[in-house]
Amino acid sequence: MTPFGEAMRELRRRKGVSQKEMAAAIGVSPAYLSALEHGKRGSPSFDFLQRVAGYFNVIWDEADELFQVARISDPRVVLDTSGLPPGHTAFANRLSERIRDLSAETIEAMEDILEKAAFPDNDRG
Repeated sequence: MTPFGEAMRELRRRKGVSQKEMAAAIGVSPAYLSALEHGKRGSPSFDFLQRVAGYFNVIWDEADELFQVARISDPRVVLDTSGLPPGHTAFANRLSERIRDLSAETIEAMEDILEKAAFPDNDRG
């Protein structure tokens, strides 16, 4: 499951609707919703995201969060390391080989490192 699939499933749970009901309401197939929730499809289109936000009547902040989650939910990630130092390419390849073996705690620690590297003045954590 992707972060977007998890978010969409939670929205459906809160509203008490099935995939079939939601699919009919927003004009997609239940199979497509299932594939999105289970990480079998790439990131959804902007149009689809707008229909989901409208269907659930989400407020602006929650809709923006849903859109951000969708952007980071493509299950088939491609990293372009062309033009970067060799160590970057090696790291990306090693990560792709081993990501399935990393614990949730390790992923969280790596996210913290990325956040601190991107925003060194941020007092997160």
